[in-house]
Amino acid sequence: MIVSLANTGEPLYLDNRSGNRPSHEGAARRLDQSIELCQRAGFESILLRGDTDFSQTEHLDRWDAILNVRFIFGINAMTNLVQIAETLEKRRWKRLDRPAKYEIKTEPRTRPENVKERIVVERELENIRLLWEDVAEFYYQPIKCKKPYRVVVVRKNLSIEKGEWVLCDDVRYFFYITNDRTTPADQIVQTANRRCDQENLIEQLKNGVKALRMPVDNLVSNWAYMVMASLAWTLKAWFALLLPEGGRWRQKYREQKQQVLRMEFKRFVNGFMRVPCQIVRTGRRIVYRLLSWNPWQEVLLRGVDALRRKKLCPMRC
Repeated sequence: MIVSLANTGEPLYLDNRSGNRPSHEGAARRLDQSIELCQRAGFESILLRGDTDFSQTEHLDRWDAILNVRFIFGINAMTNLVQIAETLEKRRWKRLDRPAKYEIKTEPRTRPENVKERIVVERELENIRLLWEDVAEFYYQPIKCKKPYRVVVVRKNLSIEKGEWVLCDDVRYFFYITNDRTTPADQIVQTANRRCDQENLIEQLKNGVKALRMPVDNLVSNWAYMVMASLAWTLKAWFALLLPEGGRWRQKYREQKQQVLRMEFKRFVNGFMRVPCQIVRTGRRIVYRLLSWNPWQEVLLRGVDALRRKKLCPMRC
């Protein structure tokens, strides 16, 4: 189980558990520790996000009582929630328009042929196609809560096809429970879906820093290995946060900072760590002579300069 900071991708807590344990086990305790940690760090607002396994309703009242804490959790499409969604008035539903994944900076290009879609039609395989999405909201009080919370529901209108034939239409509901009572419903959905970016973090911890490999034979030792190896990813994030953004080229520096923050670990190692350098001793100084060039050399030198200027705190035992 990984609890991470969405702003920087830093793993806050890592738990190594047996494969037969439920995914939500111990999640509430780790979320409480994360809230305390972020409050000590000076965060003015804290948002907890998670899928349906983490919507532990017995803890919602306690988290809602903390002033600067909001939460958005997925919640299972239980029968009573589906019945409420199906009985909502038509005027309460609004079309959900999702923003484009990226901005086209040049001219739009013709999309290539969808080969996979053509093969599905030719072989007459069953295909589920999304037609449109609607969003609505209502208030619901879980059994283990003492007050109602806002539930945002997404209705996916699907078409089930086989070959060139349309078999039937299908409607599926997805629910999100939150204590945010002011943000528009469509933005709640988009904010909740952005938690999926954590999949990229898990992939980097697994194949980048190789923290999720299990080199020894017990849970505790493997957990210690995971924590130590994940520090490499955290150090990368800290290096990115130390990069200065001011000056004449602040916009360029800000973009470079975000690129380093979201950079894959292998690319970071090749661009910032595996740099051939010759060390030359002269009279009263040591010269570090870089023997090759890469596009990130400018960012590396600015980072080194920022580290040199940063004052070191006195060590305390």
